Amino acid sequence: MKKIISIFVLLTIMLSTVSTLGVGAISFDCDVKTYSDSILMVNLDSEMVVFEKDADSKRYPASLTKIMTYIIAAEYFDDYDNTRIDIPQATITSLENRGISCSGLEWHVGKSLTVTDMLYALMVPVGHDSATILADYITKQGGTDFVQLMNDKAKELGCKGTHFSNPTGVHDANHYTTARDMYIITRYAMGLPLFSKICSTSTYYLEGDEYPITTTNYMIDSGRGGDYFYTYATGVKNGTTDEAGRCLVSTAMYDGYAYMTVCLHAPYNYEKEDTEQYCMIESADLYRWAFINLEFVTQVTKDTPICEQKVEHAWDTESILLVPETDLNVILPGDYKEADVTITPDTIEPVSAPISEGDIITTATVYYKGDKVTTINLVSQEDVRVSLILYVSELVKSVITSVWFLIAVLLVVILFVFYVAVSTSYSKKKRTQNNGRKRR
Repeated sequence: MKKIISIFVLLTIMLSTVSTLGVGAISFDCDVKTYSDSILMVNLDSEMVVFEKDADSKRYPASLTKIMTYIIAAEYFDDYDNTRIDIPQATITSLENRGISCSGLEWHVGKSLTVTDMLYALMVPVGHDSATILADYITKQGGTDFVQLMNDKAKELGCKGTHFSNPTGVHDANHYTTARDMYIITRYAMGLPLFSKICSTSTYYLEGDEYPITTTNYMIDSGRGGDYFYTYATGVKNGTTDEAGRCLVSTAMYDGYAYMTVCLHAPYNYEKEDTEQYCMIESADLYRWAFINLEFVTQVTKDTPICEQKVEHAWDTESILLVPETDLNVILPGDYKEADVTITPDTIEPVSAPISEGDIITTATVYYKGDKVTTINLVSQEDVRVSLILYVSELVKSVITSVWFLIAVLLVVILFVFYVAVSTSYSKKKRTQNNGRKRR
């Protein structure tokens, strides 16, 4: 059995072309025409990246900023339906004077709306007015600058290329993100109350309104979306500025598979009438490609031996078999070959007994055609008892060969030599004194 496992590991290592790329950087063949400068597509069930294009370059996010604005607001308020926020004329006037569009709240000046209505007004249309009013309210009530809260949250979530300067997404040279960070932010937001429901809403009536606010994400709007409408799209948010171009975070679900796609800086030039929604076109095409060509595969089960690991201080064995902690389910092309997938242990250092079945011993990296897919935990397939004799002898050996032990021995020798020298000198002196007394 051990010989078979050894051959398996050797073949795995020989077949691995280990290239250190970004996390989950995968090389699936994709013939979709893309327009955005940065794209990241992730399977939401496995958190596995299936397509990316310059996903870590800094880009302006435009109104995708409001996803972070939503996070701060959603986590600040406890009661969305009974907490009401005043709509001040000064805010609406300030936005209009700066050429920033409002999205329906101008009709509610002097009144108040629930937090629920404010969140819909933030995410369904452009939502600059709602974002500004929510940010001002939370800053005054909470005593902490809203933008600081946004940046603190980005850091907490592990975003490495993001900095916010405002809650709306209006252009600022110091206001940027990356496709990968935008995925992290949106994935987190999807776990918050109402987010997914709001971001899949195409039409919403604010309290007292006769006319609804409508989504700008045509992928989810069957009535106004035209050719951009994609029947399997489920959200999330789009945005546009001259500097940011077209931007979109979208999700789609079909036949049990769910994906998110982030597209940043697609072409947009209003003056030249180049107003095509390129990011919506490429996102729909990427979803079609993924739903048709990719599928979940159980590459190995939790009972499949991956490698042997040397064990020290064990009672009756020198090595153990390591297996995956759970079944390994990954997204792969439907026409993949077994040789395309390799699993390589990340460390081969010996481990010490005792070991219990199921203990995590090390990790292994899964590769598809040499590109990293994911990392899995490898656990012991059995219990291993410790040998006290081997353990104690190894402990003694490590002690007597340690630098500190050798220093201690050297000090003892020096002290002993010093003691002998002093004792000898003292004895010699004493004898000399005694001999002198006898002569007198």
